[in-house]
Amino acid sequence: MIPVRAYFRLFTGYLRPHRAKATLLGALLLTTIALQLANPQLIKRFIDGAVAGEPASALIPIAIAFIVIALTHQLFAVWATYLAEQIGWSATNQLRADLTDHVLRLDMGFHKGTSPGELIERIDGDVTALSNFFSSMIIKVLGNGALLLGILVLLWLESWIVGLAITVFTVGTFLGLFRLHGVIVPWQKEIRATSAEMYGFIGEQVDGREDIEASGATEFMLSRFDAIQRKWLPQVIRGWTGWAMMWSASMALYFVSIAVVFVFGSLLFGVGALTLGSVYLVYQYVEMAHRPIEQIREELIDLQKAGASIERVEELLARESALIPRNDRRLPDEPLGVQFENVTFRYDDEAGNETILDNVSFDIAPGRVVGLLGRTGSGKSTIARLVTRMYEPQGGVVRIGGLATWDIDIADLRRRVAMVTQDVQLFRATVRDNLTFFDNSISDERLLEVIHRLELDEWLASLPAGLDSKLESGAGGLSGGQAQLLAFTRVYLRDPEVVVLDEASSRLDPATEALLERAVDHLLENRTAILIAHRLATVARADDIVILEDGRVVEYGERRRLESDPKSVFSRLLATGMNEALT
Repeated sequence: MIPVRAYFRLFTGYLRPHRAKATLLGALLLTTIALQLANPQLIKRFIDGAVAGEPASALIPIAIAFIVIALTHQLFAVWATYLAEQIGWSATNQLRADLTDHVLRLDMGFHKGTSPGELIERIDGDVTALSNFFSSMIIKVLGNGALLLGILVLLWLESWIVGLAITVFTVGTFLGLFRLHGVIVPWQKEIRATSAEMYGFIGEQVDGREDIEASGATEFMLSRFDAIQRKWLPQVIRGWTGWAMMWSASMALYFVSIAVVFVFGSLLFGVGALTLGSVYLVYQYVEMAHRPIEQIREELIDLQKAGASIERVEELLARESALIPRNDRRLPDEPLGVQFENVTFRYDDEAGNETILDNVSFDIAPGRVVGLLGRTGSGKSTIARLVTRMYEPQGGVVRIGGLATWDIDIADLRRRVAMVTQDVQLFRATVRDNLTFFDNSISDERLLEVIHRLELDEWLASLPAGLDSKLESGAGGLSGGQAQLLAFTRVYLRDPEVVVLDEASSRLDPATEALLERAVDHLLENRTAILIAHRLATVARADDIVILEDGRVVEYGERRRLESDPKSVFSRLLATGMNEALT
């Protein structure tokens, strides 16, 4: 079944801004159809006039009119094609933008389960399939459908016998094509799904190529690649088989129609029911009918791909984020505290849904710095993700500024709460663009002011072209410490009230260690902060300490008090050596 209703339901909103162009396109289509239908009538008159011995003075105007109509038709056809493509691409480009915006607002659970390559294929590949169909549908399916209807009407007017025969074959062919379409759409959906899987796999391999080569896993990855290709190939072959079946059906109609014209045309001409011009006219119309049928058939093939893409796009748009705010409240304009109240959390994508945080409670007063300690896997990074609302807890509540995170407008939360991790994302752009996230409203004076405030002038001077230095994506040509300095500058530009440093000092290099330590001091001034670290120097900045073990808080209190208490866990960590004890 053709998903026309789903197609128009998806695109009605995107067509609305282009109503004027769509109206003009409709007028152009009707004009080109009328011109196409008129020219064979002129040829008929020319042939019958020549056979009857009419003078050249009567035939030349007919020939001139034919040439003028043919040229006008070509000009209007080009104009109509341009408008159709413009409408199609404008509408689907907006759909791409809306899909991208929708995906970026989904929770981290969705992104952890979907590879970047698969997302690119779904946002661009699926929408491109819709765009190709959409721009062509208006001018080819509707236009050629109207042209075909006009041809059939004129054939009936010329000879009801020929008209009836061609109409029966045409209707039968389209019924067969539509029935084949319903069979082939699921095949195309499988092809689109495997295509997304392939691009997702390629994206993962490109991103992790160093680890793959270093681990000697190249052959294993190639075998996985081969397995996907072996699954994909028969699906593509089956899809092309569907195309061949539809092509065969339309070609069968064409050959039968030509045979009907020759048989009935010769008989009717022999008995004087048709003139020679009328026989040519009938032949010309049947020949003309083949082209719209072929183009409609080709669009039905695109419709097969579009049908699969429509389902996948609607599935993606229907995916709801687990982070939808319940009240869209804004944080109070005052220093913010952070509270965890009996928080329980587990990652849904993990085998067995193992509990990561189990009934965790602690309270960070506004302006206090908390050091968060624990072994790997104890839940430290999960706490950072809950504070920044990358995830939602399954139990308990996380509060910022006295408000539950699910009641806070996400955009406002992300403005007031910032996180720096050990893995800094850099873009293929200048240092300026990497600092501002391409926000041109932030002046160089403001950037230089922040860099000076963080005492990073020496770092900026070490870059080859200062703010205009070009960086590459990924590592970007910066050392780990330099990337951290860039991340701190980003955060300071936003001037948030709450800062989370998730192992942010673990990638220090000796050349930038002093710069980074000073930057951290400035970044934490008059801010509520959570420091997740293994290094003693970082924890020494903390006012309070929270120690996690197996997802539970085993110790929480003021750092100086715990430090002086020989029975405290923190005191034993200091005596043992934090790096060794927390590994």
